[in-house]
Amino acid sequence: MRSTVVSKFLKKKTSFYLFIISGTGASALTYYNTLNPNRNRHSLLDVITTSFNGVLRSSRSLYTITANVVDYKYSLQGLLKDTDEYAQVLSEVHLRSAKRILKLCEVNQGFYIKAGQFVASVRQVPKEYSSTLASLQDQAVPCSFEAVKEVLISNLGSDLNEIFISIDEQPIAAASIAQVHRALLKDHQEVVLKIQYPGLKNRMKMDIATMSLLAKCVTWFFPEYRFQWMVSEFSKVIALELDFLQEARNSVTTAVNFKHNNRIRVPKVFQELTTSQVLTMEYCTGRRVDDLDYIREMGIDPRKVAKVLVEAFAEMIFVHGFVHGDPHPGNILVSLDEKQGFRLVLLDHGIYKTLDEEFRVNYCQLWKALVLLDSHKIQQVAQHFGIGKYAKYLSLIFTGRTINRYRSAFGEGMSVEEKTNLKQEVKSLSMGDVSEFMESLPSEFLTVLRTDALVRSLTSKLGSSQRERLVVYANYALHGLSLKPDSDSDFVSNGVRTRIMSRIGHLQVRLVLELLQLLWWVRDTRQALITWSKQITRLVNHHHTPISVIS
Repeated sequence: MRSTVVSKFLKKKTSFYLFIISGTGASALTYYNTLNPNRNRHSLLDVITTSFNGVLRSSRSLYTITANVVDYKYSLQGLLKDTDEYAQVLSEVHLRSAKRILKLCEVNQGFYIKAGQFVASVRQVPKEYSSTLASLQDQAVPCSFEAVKEVLISNLGSDLNEIFISIDEQPIAAASIAQVHRALLKDHQEVVLKIQYPGLKNRMKMDIATMSLLAKCVTWFFPEYRFQWMVSEFSKVIALELDFLQEARNSVTTAVNFKHNNRIRVPKVFQELTTSQVLTMEYCTGRRVDDLDYIREMGIDPRKVAKVLVEAFAEMIFVHGFVHGDPHPGNILVSLDEKQGFRLVLLDHGIYKTLDEEFRVNYCQLWKALVLLDSHKIQQVAQHFGIGKYAKYLSLIFTGRTINRYRSAFGEGMSVEEKTNLKQEVKSLSMGDVSEFMESLPSEFLTVLRTDALVRSLTSKLGSSQRERLVVYANYALHGLSLKPDSDSDFVSNGVRTRIMSRIGHLQVRLVLELLQLLWWVRDTRQALITWSKQITRLVNHHHTPISVIS
């Protein structure tokens, strides 16, 4: 009922919104021009076209946000918080608003697709948003070859025939900022060309300026909804991703980090054919890591794929401190290998985060504490991250359960009582609390959260259990700590006693993990035997069922 009234209200106010929208669209353009007075001006037509498209995109954005603000304000008016009715209506508004934003992203494309993907990967946003916007993962629309050919010529030279025997005009992949074409070099090496869409940087700058203004508008209407941190983080991410020279450097670093691992492959970069807008790499065969039909058809166990995947990203986080920030399914291929059976090909190295050494060690300490259910240590590490107030939620975020040393072990699910208590506690949290939590997180933590969420989603699709992922993380956390023997001393004491206590702590965690895996094996074996016994009993009973004869 409320949603119907809101829809009618929005329709009645359309002319008012269009007036506001046009003004704000123009304001966003003016704001952008002010920030970029020396930008390149190719022609009057280009300027007019870019300006018109910019105002149009900004106008759509403002209309969508305005509609959402009105929906929230009106739909929740008069409802008491902490009631089931409020929670139900809030969920409905979340879903309607998420659908409006999805439509906006689909129409505006480019930056908006990428922004929608970014929001969908942040686990701390309402699930209605993350689940709705997840559909944006594969919705990028490619440009015509003629358009991207101009980018090739301006970056590699006017005569492409001197470099390539052929270039396939049909893209094999399209993303929010670039599309990929196969090509054959003069020496007959098969490569792929990642070509940035023309005019993208100017559009991105204006879109980010628009989003920044809109985030401030939302905060003005709803002080507890503070999204500036998300816009700020995303603008940093997108700036890195638009520089293909940086992506080439990231690719080389990752290849070096995994040169010992025959299960991981990083495509070779052709540096002489790479610029800030064109990236040339060797062509690697394979299918998306979430293509379960292909994986099974090739005789590969999906859980083994999940294990290799988790180990690779755990090594990035806990050992190298150099983390791929966008491991969605399209960026990881499963490739057949004669010796190994399969290999994972890591693509799209544009978004990486170098973890500060202190952060890396503290993050390893956090996982050690999670294994030992050491709430005191978790609190201590949380203070290092600047989120001491929210320390009790760290276990929930990473392991899916609360800290309760007396009830269940690391990797086990929550009891019914724990779920009930947690539900009541979460109800008491406001959006302002969530905003405060996210704003207080170091940028490294945001990257780790996002990467962990994407890896978790992938391994779940591949049939891997949560406990398998957690055990891998715990083992790599110990490996990461072994790189700094005095890490348990909180960077103060490095005496003999401290190193001995550190070794004892490592052995303690190893013992806990081994015991847990033994207990899990016993439990799974027992369950399998019970199931097998029941099947045998049913079979025997079936064959010995007396047959009645009706005379």
